Amino acid sequence: MRKSTLTKALIFSIFSILLLSCSNSKEQKQFTVAEYEAAAKHMDRGLYSLVYNQVSGSSFVNGNKLLYSTTNKDGKSFILVDANSKTKEAAFNHEKLAEALSKEMDKEIKATDLPIYSVSFSEDLKMLHFTASKQKYSYNLADNSLSKNSSESKNISRNEHISPNGKLAIYINNFNLWVRNLETDKKTQLTFDGIEDYGYATNNAGWTKSDGAVLKWSPNSDKIATFQQDARGVGMMYLTSTNVGHPRLEAWKHPLPGDDKIFTIERVIIHLENKPKTVRLKMDKDFQRGSTTDHIADWNNELLDAQWNKDGTKFAFVSGSRDHKIAHLQIADAATGNVESIHKEEVATYYESGVNVENWKVLFDSNEFIWYSEKSNWGHIYLYDLETKKLKNQITSGDFLVKQIKNIDEKNRQIYFSAGGKEEGNPYHNYYYKVNFDGTNFINLTPSKGTHTVAFSADYSMLVDTYSTTTNAPIAVLRNGNGEKIMDLEAADISALKESNWQEPVEFKVKARDEKTDIYGIMCLPSHYDESKKYPVLNYIYPGPQSGSVGNYGFRPVWSDYQAVAELGFVVIAVDGMGTPMRSKSFHDAYYGNMGDNGLPDNITAIKQLAQKYKGMDIERVGIWGHSGGGFASTRAVFAYPEFYDVAVSGAGNHDNRNYEADWGEKWQGLLVDGKIEGTTNYDNQANQLMAKNLKGKLLITHGSMDNNVPPSNTMLVVEALIKANKDFDMILYPNKRHGYGDMTKYMTRKRWDYFVTHLLGAKPAESFKLK
Repeated sequence: MRKSTLTKALIFSIFSILLLSCSNSKEQKQFTVAEYEAAAKHMDRGLYSLVYNQVSGSSFVNGNKLLYSTTNKDGKSFILVDANSKTKEAAFNHEKLAEALSKEMDKEIKATDLPIYSVSFSEDLKMLHFTASKQKYSYNLADNSLSKNSSESKNISRNEHISPNGKLAIYINNFNLWVRNLETDKKTQLTFDGIEDYGYATNNAGWTKSDGAVLKWSPNSDKIATFQQDARGVGMMYLTSTNVGHPRLEAWKHPLPGDDKIFTIERVIIHLENKPKTVRLKMDKDFQRGSTTDHIADWNNELLDAQWNKDGTKFAFVSGSRDHKIAHLQIADAATGNVESIHKEEVATYYESGVNVENWKVLFDSNEFIWYSEKSNWGHIYLYDLETKKLKNQITSGDFLVKQIKNIDEKNRQIYFSAGGKEEGNPYHNYYYKVNFDGTNFINLTPSKGTHTVAFSADYSMLVDTYSTTTNAPIAVLRNGNGEKIMDLEAADISALKESNWQEPVEFKVKARDEKTDIYGIMCLPSHYDESKKYPVLNYIYPGPQSGSVGNYGFRPVWSDYQAVAELGFVVIAVDGMGTPMRSKSFHDAYYGNMGDNGLPDNITAIKQLAQKYKGMDIERVGIWGHSGGGFASTRAVFAYPEFYDVAVSGAGNHDNRNYEADWGEKWQGLLVDGKIEGTTNYDNQANQLMAKNLKGKLLITHGSMDNNVPPSNTMLVVEALIKANKDFDMILYPNKRHGYGDMTKYMTRKRWDYFVTHLLGAKPAESFKLK
């Protein structure tokens, strides 16, 4: 090429670049702080206060009366309902109580804003009991007199476990258990052989831990069932703080998949008579496994999968195998420690005894037990003979899921429970039923369409039924014990919410990856949605397997920040894909042994199907985000499907479950074993770092440096792989932050908005904007 030609070509190229640059600079939108603030209003928790006329704080009185509170635009009021006459009226004279409280507290109290809670009536309806400013009061309705109730506070530590009679407290001291008499403050040591890594009632599951004692009190407060946790030889987890000077080291026992040694427990029963005695159950060590969660302790330190008989002589419990495939019901003699095998179930994947609540129950008085099983592909309850151990009958059956047993009426041989999928419509809607032990008299107690919450009277003869959908605000009615409506209570008023530009989410049903199974989700469109324009798609994901992205399809004034970010010019979609719970067993098992699936094929097919109907969706520009399991899934999305997902924001992901706690991975992925090819394992299909080389789009990866739930080493594995693959990415490492991030959540939300605005809209984020 001649020099003159080269010069002309160079000038033309420079001119073209400048022209294109000028064109782009003109088209690039600059978001204003006002636009961000307008969007942020859609995630303001204050919107909940704009939903009026809801029932709250309900309690039954005298068998036929109901007390509840409700708030309308004029303020809060307390209502008393008479079920016999089907009437409701003010529960008391609000003005007179406000006057009495104003005098007591030496400040003005408005009748429409009474600062009282835990409100109840005496049986004769003459006294009102409540708490205000942490002080308990009694109010005489006849003479309008107000009196303080003496404090019953006994200076109880949050790490103490209080007995049913309220007189004793169990706590851990130097790896051993002690009991404190709350009336005399006398302290007595109960165990003496507890040592470091082999202590009693230890609350450590690896992913969570506390100093509280894990145990189950007997009903008459004379015994506890607990364990000695063996953590000897279990591997350690480490975190270090960021600060000037020497960093603080956090180190604790934390087993991982494939470890030779994980937590085991040796079950014991401790008698608390004049001379305490420890009875060790005559059985092998148990794996520290539960039938409903990744721990054997509830949030209040209650020992799970555990049940006493009424007089505290027998103790029933369920043991689980390391891989969760075997659940074994056993009963121990509290005096001798002898253990009898009652029932054992083994499944191909993992056993669960219910949806977040264990549904097995031993009926000692009738020599029966109720067992929960998904052997029919649906979660149902079965009645067995305790002596012969043989099945008497299946109690529930059909293509629906029993979720939680709420009450077992042994006298009338009836069971009250919640379930999903039996009624027509969205299978995630929650309904309540009762059924006889023999499976007859199956009654829907909450027949109105929607997802229901209930409050039963003590004898289950009445219930407050509150139901809603994603688009229909809550309605509360009073029903009798057969589900028949007695009277309407309240219908929520959302007119003020709508005046604040609240947008209805779009609930949808599409087909899953198999083109047969129905899957559900919600979509948020911007209030200015115009089908003639194109909007990038944002996909929120939480893949489970223990929960889904949506799960609860009841009414919400705020769906996280979905509508807020939609207002910036996006269509936001959340999908409950295959592999998540509250459907059939096969649905839940969809990607067992391949957690790298993450339900992403279902999210992709859902977005594609919705785009056929909503023409404004631009599926050539798709972003995805999530936290924890969602961080794992969103990163996987841009690695496994780079042709579909363009941008991902990943928070605190468990990117390789070999670096996360053993209970989790071994339940959903299976025990760690070598693969067919040398140097591989069955966990390779879920390891994000092994796919990092596939990144084509934009990735913002984040983690808290002191995350003791999902250790940051999970993220650093991916970071290392991205660097080795010479991939560009963005990262925020939060110093000294835990899994939930606390105040950093707002910071991260803002950064996520900016990231999507920049890389999907091609716009400039608002400057100097901070979420309140």
